[in-house]
Amino acid sequence: MAYELVIKGGTVVDGTGTPGFAADVAVQDGRIAEVGTGLDGDRVLEAAGHVVAPGFIDIHTHYDAQVFWDPGLTPSSYHGVTTVIAGNCGFSIAPCGPDGAGILGRTLQHVEDMSLDTLVAGVPWDEFETFGQYLDAVERRGVGLNYGCYVGHTAVRLYVMGADDAYERPAADAEIAEMQRIVAEAMAAGAAGFASSASPTHNGDQGRPVPSRVADLAELTALCEPVRDAGRGVLALLPGGVFSNQEVFELQRHIGRPITWTALLTVKGFPYHEKVIAEHDAARAEGVEVWPQVSCRPLMFQMNLAEPFTLNMRSSFSSIMGQSHEERKATYADRDWRATAWAELSGKEQGVLPFNWPSLSVAESTNRPELVGRNVVELAEEWGCTPLDVILDVSLADDRTTRFNSVLANDDPDAIEWLLPRDGVLLGLADSGAHVSQLCDACFSTDLLGNWVRDRGVMPLERAVHKLTAEPAAVYGLDDRGVVAAGKAADLVVFDPATVAPGPLRRVRDFPADGERLTADAPVGVRHTLVNGVPIRVDDEAVAEPLGPDGRRPGTLLRG
Repeated sequence: MAYELVIKGGTVVDGTGTPGFAADVAVQDGRIAEVGTGLDGDRVLEAAGHVVAPGFIDIHTHYDAQVFWDPGLTPSSYHGVTTVIAGNCGFSIAPCGPDGAGILGRTLQHVEDMSLDTLVAGVPWDEFETFGQYLDAVERRGVGLNYGCYVGHTAVRLYVMGADDAYERPAADAEIAEMQRIVAEAMAAGAAGFASSASPTHNGDQGRPVPSRVADLAELTALCEPVRDAGRGVLALLPGGVFSNQEVFELQRHIGRPITWTALLTVKGFPYHEKVIAEHDAARAEGVEVWPQVSCRPLMFQMNLAEPFTLNMRSSFSSIMGQSHEERKATYADRDWRATAWAELSGKEQGVLPFNWPSLSVAESTNRPELVGRNVVELAEEWGCTPLDVILDVSLADDRTTRFNSVLANDDPDAIEWLLPRDGVLLGLADSGAHVSQLCDACFSTDLLGNWVRDRGVMPLERAVHKLTAEPAAVYGLDDRGVVAAGKAADLVVFDPATVAPGPLRRVRDFPADGERLTADAPVGVRHTLVNGVPIRVDDEAVAEPLGPDGRRPGTLLRG
């Protein structure tokens, strides 16, 4: 028989980790109908010399708002990703009070580098209040990829306690009970689980710790219990050194659902990751299911001093986060403030680690383009000033638009090579949709397959595909995805293992309210991608408006 579509002549790497094999893949009614040889289709996509794999799964995204103005979820969709999980770090955009963006938008502005103007213009805030209503609003519009979302601790705390109290104090018993009810309601509506952050890097409105950081372990445990009671879902945490590994293990024993945490990153010369893995391996041997997330990408930000995420965790910068543009410029020019900030950032203050100045270089400058690529420490030596003076003076000359490359972590290739193929860790921390003007790691899948698998040989291709597909699908209960087999959803990617690569990054302004972002829209070697049987990429080009037979976008809203 002739199927609707056949991917013909490729090598199937089916996601299970077993060796690839030559086969055609037939698609009918959004599902894989047959995997075999000599299959015929009304439409044929050629795959000779290419790998045919399940669509990749990105478990750590912040597409909660972007899904409304960019339902194709770019650039993830360009890199073979067919399923995403949003709402990470506790920063879902629902539940949300009647003030719309309000305090929630200002929180996301500071903690995830999302433009407040873009959030106000791009999100239909008047269409939802509860988490279920948010999912309904996404579903009405349709989505280009399969989309799941956690309900977030910070959003729930703001909704129940109000802005000032959520940011400032512990919750009362009655408030915890109401937050439990809200989380249970979200789970019933289809939330992928519950997410929270205790990370010291997460400061929100006016530089204050985000509301989830105000909560103690008892509150966190109480809000995870509705996930246990639902009998499904994942808990996504940032323990941030506040909650120990042992406390996270005990929480998982209590809740009985998988926990994943962000992120186990490497730091050159400091092999703490080996101790972390040893603790987790021992816990897994006892039946504890806690998955650290690891990344193949160095944690590099292109920050500017309009929203200096990499510096905002320092008190000298967090204390001025609520200032206006002009007030911030005046502060940066103030010599007394500079002296105070340098004392903190240089490590002269007792007990305060110095900022990693050697990691900072000029990435973009309008008025001083000759400085691009120059290290700020070298410039400081030439100019007879501090590195802080360098970044402040250059930024003020550019009206705070100068961008600086800053590598925060995951800078030890040997340690990354050791972590990536391991059992018990998930590929994560792409942060797709967040920090969009400062980084773009949505291309992690093509980076893994090209740089780490083909070029460095860190693991067999079949193992890498498994870690991009079937492994996260199993953790998240996506039983009909993650494997190329008859009856499964036809989420498929066809790529050239000899050339696959993430391609270049570029800066564009294509978000609402003239919002800017970095994007990776020219991957190499990603030939075809299908979502539920609908091609969204054909012959190395994204399909402009991919629609299914029903005239709707092909993605599925994943409701549990």
